[in-house]
Amino acid sequence: MQMISILGFLAGTLTTISFLPQVHKTWRTGRSDDLSWGMLLIFSLGVLLWLIYGLVLHEAPIIAANAATLVLLIAIVVMKAKQRSL
Repeated sequence: MQMISILGFLAGTLTTISFLPQVHKTWRTGRSDDLSWGMLLIFSLGVLLWLIYGLVLHEAPIIAANAATLVLLIAIVVMKAKQRSL
């Protein structure tokens, strides 16, 4: 594996796992009212576009990081939507 790919995977891993504390806190407390819908939706769209970009370029680090980040964002959005309906 090339050094630049390793760098990409490391960067993607760090930015992706940065969402784990937020997902855990939202799950544990059942609260997400301090997270803005606008930020979540705009950021999710950006991550989706990065994922598409990575797929077009066949760049595994971009694909892996953004797919995982999108899953975490979807989890937060689902928890926030459920809280809103309560």
